[in-house]
Amino acid sequence: MSPPTEPTEAVNNLPGMVFAQHAGMRVRGVSLVELIVFIAIIGVSLAGILGVMNYTTRASAQPLVQKQALAIAEAYLEEILAMPFTYCDPDDPAAATAANTAACATPETAMAAEAGEARGNATTPYDNVNDYASLTAEPPAAQDSPGTPITGLAGYTVSVAVASQALSTVPSAASLRVTVTVTGPANTTVRLDGYRTRYSPNTLP
Repeated sequence: MSPPTEPTEAVNNLPGMVFAQHAGMRVRGVSLVELIVFIAIIGVSLAGILGVMNYTTRASAQPLVQKQALAIAEAYLEEILAMPFTYCDPDDPAAATAANTAACATPETAMAAEAGEARGNATTPYDNVNDYASLTAEPPAAQDSPGTPITGLAGYTVSVAVASQALSTVPSAASLRVTVTVTGPANTTVRLDGYRTRYSPNTLP
């Protein structure tokens, strides 16, 4: 009986088999074209994301500007409509008794302030609705009605238009349409309209 044969050949062939398996595997890297395409895709994606972020940042400030402009317009309209709408200028001696504009030395017929009158002036302020027609694209938002300074609103301007306009059964001679326009940063514009009738023509401020 012959002695058992050592598995030398089989053992020696194992490394060759392993080597053959590794040799059969194909190791593949990234080509230059693929790398360029990848960079281009990432660049386009980042540009889109940054564009959305930029738009969101700008749009987030817009409601604040709109709200501020609306608050200014409401304040001015409320102030104007609270003013007297008399036949005579309130400084006229006949203002408290006049039955029509013919009885006035200074009738309130012109859509403008009398000479020397200014909004917020301590001695000769606006005293009639008509006077506010003199406000044209100025930055009066820097002070309130008594003239107290308001900071942080230098980017806003206020314009006021006052015109006679009939309102239902009220004739145009006894009814005024007041339009307040406020312009703010980024061309933000708010416009409010209100009506003032001459329901109490002898009431003075």
